[in-house]
Amino acid sequence: MNQQQLAGNWKEVKGAVKQRWGQVTDQDLTAAEGSTERLIGLIQRKTGEARDKIEQFLNEVSPQASSMAQEVASTAREYAEVAGQQVSQSYEQVSERVQQGYETAEEHIRENPLQSLAVAFAAGVLTGVVVGVVLRSR
Repeated sequence: MNQQQLAGNWKEVKGAVKQRWGQVTDQDLTAAEGSTERLIGLIQRKTGEARDKIEQFLNEVSPQASSMAQEVASTAREYAEVAGQQVSQSYEQVSERVQQGYETAEEHIRENPLQSLAVAFAAGVLTGVVVGVVLRSR
């Protein structure tokens, strides 16, 4: 494992090291952060484990953490794509229904212009009365 891999997967590596070698503390890991050599030396001092075993473990942990992160990112992208498609479909459905409602109202007004005018006038008068009552009560 190189320095860049260690830095990129530090949280995962740190967790795996603490799980495998419980005697390694957070303070020890903070001191070794970013340096593969320091981390290996620290684990050797604390546990007596052979260097090649430690390196093998670290190499196993790094690709595993990287592939898990890639899998999570891929799943998140898929969910975002599906959600975007559903929002787009819902918008189109709402847009169609609003357009249909507008066309229906327009057609009704053309067929019954006097009745539509009377309804609009009555609605205006009723709104005026309600607003007047509310303002008087204050």
